[in-house]
Amino acid sequence: MKTAIIQARMGSTRLPGKVLMNIGKKPVLHWVIERVKRAKLIDRVIVATSKKEKDDAIEKFCNKLDIGCFRGPEEDVLARFYQAAKVQKADIIVRITADAPFIEPFIIDEIIKIHFKNKNDYTANNTENSYSRGMDVEVFNFESLENANFNAKKTYQREHITPFIYEQPFIFKIEIPEAKGILKRPEFRLCIDTKEDLKFIRKIYKALSESKKEINIYNIIQLLDSNPELAGINANVKQKKLGE
Repeated sequence: MKTAIIQARMGSTRLPGKVLMNIGKKPVLHWVIERVKRAKLIDRVIVATSKKEKDDAIEKFCNKLDIGCFRGPEEDVLARFYQAAKVQKADIIVRITADAPFIEPFIIDEIIKIHFKNKNDYTANNTENSYSRGMDVEVFNFESLENANFNAKKTYQREHITPFIYEQPFIFKIEIPEAKGILKRPEFRLCIDTKEDLKFIRKIYKALSESKKEINIYNIIQLLDSNPELAGINANVKQKKLGE
């Protein structure tokens, strides 16, 4: 069972409540769920959030969409993911963050294909100087996740789920495929961490919707290349480092 687990919470440090803020007339989390569901190689999609009262809103939203919602520890996200995967009896976990409303279904499928073809333990495309941030996909086996859950001791390894795996290539078979051709646009931030990111994403959505163009990575890149002032909206936003 290939299960996509979307990591979501209301307690973002830089933009609290971002996952339920609207793009167009629908929340960010709606767009993430709908796009992940379009990936052809995903068998099931669920959301993993915390047991905190503030995340009741996420569970309520998932219930409205008839999407499974697993609730676990807020800070120990690794344990939350492990417990969610175990309940779902997932063989393969596809990790997606809830701040990526333009996540591309065909990129998800491509990373899954590579994972199976090369019999990897962990496959991800989230390296620097590759895809735009917001196209991030991590695929890993349940056995790898279980190993991490029982053996990861450092705080950042438990807050970010996969460092224990990808920091040990001598234990796990790891592959980090890079973007090719026009998809190699690391300068664009298509995720939402700040007010500037949200403004940027909303403008992309509005521009493509008004021009009646499909919202996909190719049209987004074409739009930004034609309107470089748009990309300047969040150009100075820096990605948080592990442990920050």
